[in-house]
Amino acid sequence: MKLKLGLPKGSLQDATLELFRRAGYEITVNPRSYFPVIDDDEVECMLIRAQEMARYVEDGILDAGLTGKDWILENDASVVEVADLVYAKQTFGKVRWVLAVPEKSPFRGVKDLGGKIIATELVKVTERYLAANGVKAKVEFSWGATEVKPPVLADAIVEVTETGSSLRANGLRIVETVLESNTKLIANHAAWADAWKRGKMETVVMLLKGAIEASGKVGLMLNVHRADLENVLAVLPALKRPTISNLSDPDWLAVNTIIEEKTVREIIPRLKAANAQGIVEYPLNKIVI
Repeated sequence: MKLKLGLPKGSLQDATLELFRRAGYEITVNPRSYFPVIDDDEVECMLIRAQEMARYVEDGILDAGLTGKDWILENDASVVEVADLVYAKQTFGKVRWVLAVPEKSPFRGVKDLGGKIIATELVKVTERYLAANGVKAKVEFSWGATEVKPPVLADAIVEVTETGSSLRANGLRIVETVLESNTKLIANHAAWADAWKRGKMETVVMLLKGAIEASGKVGLMLNVHRADLENVLAVLPALKRPTISNLSDPDWLAVNTIIEEKTVREIIPRLKAANAQGIVEYPLNKIVI
């Protein structure tokens, strides 16, 4: 038996493959094939656009797949939302679909757009957003390059962004957030009801979440004299609590902990000043909580 798993092709592809690598799965992509090779004989992968993933999972063509909350809602898909996997193409965070207008536009919010044209790839979600705000406007599907359409081809757009930098570069101003989204692992209802497939999905999710949890963190191990332990612990921000072990010399202890990588350059000098010795920093692939 195999789990048929859909991986997002396009902007999320590289980030997804790297996440799987850090989770312990090596996936090799042939640019001429939509069927990547994974080093797990129990999984069969297929590259599918995130926009279409939910539909194929709902129909049972795929047992499971990775796609965004945005595309689940856009497709009105009936699937099992197994887990949130909060990562995006640039950052380990959520993305936003925002309503944006030209910088010099008089429009300040959605209620100013009655009778106007809004371009977006997320048509159904945008239409529901307008209806919820009592606004009647024309929503046009955008095949791409949505940021360049205002003001000539559209009065406003609804576009996805992580940082807003692309919108600003195109002279656009964000006026409202339509939807926050993140990647999810979704499952077909029948596949989720199958004990073997469900167990396989849960294993994959556990490892992927462990890789996400480890992102931006490193491990630190060091030795400290018992008399200096309290001062050293005062320096360390721990994931939970540091692990403290006895060494062969009863006067000395080993301390292991996990910290944010960006704080290392500040913490190591402080540890040294607190008389820590043998400080070792090491990378992390997964943290399974």
